Amino acid sequence: MQNLKLLFPLLSFIIVGKTKADFSWTDSREKHIDLSLGDRKIARYVYERMDPDDRERTYKPFFHLFDSKGENFVTKGPGGKFTHHRGIYFGFSKCSAYDKDSKPVNVDTWHCKRGYQTHEKILSKGADSHKASIQSEIAWRVDDGTIFITENRKLTFLYNKEGRLQIDFNSELTTTQPKILLDGDPQHAGFQFRASNEVFESTAKQTFYIRPNDGKDAPGKTKNWPQNKDMTNLNWKAQSLVVGGQRYFTLYLDHGNNPKPSFYSERDYGRFGSYFKSSVTPDRPLLVKYRLIFGTEELSAEDCESYSNAFLIQ
Repeated sequence: MQNLKLLFPLLSFIIVGKTKADFSWTDSREKHIDLSLGDRKIARYVYERMDPDDRERTYKPFFHLFDSKGENFVTKGPGGKFTHHRGIYFGFSKCSAYDKDSKPVNVDTWHCKRGYQTHEKILSKGADSHKASIQSEIAWRVDDGTIFITENRKLTFLYNKEGRLQIDFNSELTTTQPKILLDGDPQHAGFQFRASNEVFESTAKQTFYIRPNDGKDAPGKTKNWPQNKDMTNLNWKAQSLVVGGQRYFTLYLDHGNNPKPSFYSERDYGRFGSYFKSSVTPDRPLLVKYRLIFGTEELSAEDCESYSNAFLIQ
């Protein structure tokens, strides 16, 4: 009976997701666009353009994930502990660029100092009963408005056969400037995930991580490069935390074609991910791809390894 109780939500979702409901996008003009499956919200792309009078709230686009009921965010937006942390996001605290007068400037697209990111346009979006995708153009700008990188960012959403949400993140960075260096550190650069500020406020000590070399760690325990030298060039890392009384699992998959070495960081309040050093030139764009697996079903180290192997061969 207990097994049937655990299986029923998954079977119900598969039936709804494949035969009764489609993915769909609903746009709130100039602010955000929501992804739903039937009537249940899944994700939100926040793209409101940077407002100099409301800079902190609007200085970069990002994605939210909704909880299992589609009512509240599991991810964090502006404000709270480290306001620059935003759900699913990508940036570097050290970007070498040139301003409108061709003078070099060190732009920080992580904290958005001396620069910021702006959504320019939706390049494409699609949705059906199987998956949904959205592709956008994002400008990385110096504070004077100069675009030093143009990003083509695409996210694809689907539910895998286990009933977990799979999110593919693909990004291409191009430039017309001579050479852009991208750098930072594992805490302030790269592709990262940040959970709701509720975790920081009340449930951080219930957060635990699962790693390729260690397996499941104790609640509240974290490992970070450079203090922990083994936190580099990982194919995967998983996080488990509690939001709204529900435990969630997020698996972070790093593709082998991404720049290496990569360096990993994790926090009990729910921010984790990796970064690398790289550069972009007019004849050498930067392409990266990551995958997140998200849901309420428990993930084992064996599950994570299996998901990673499937991603690496793509």
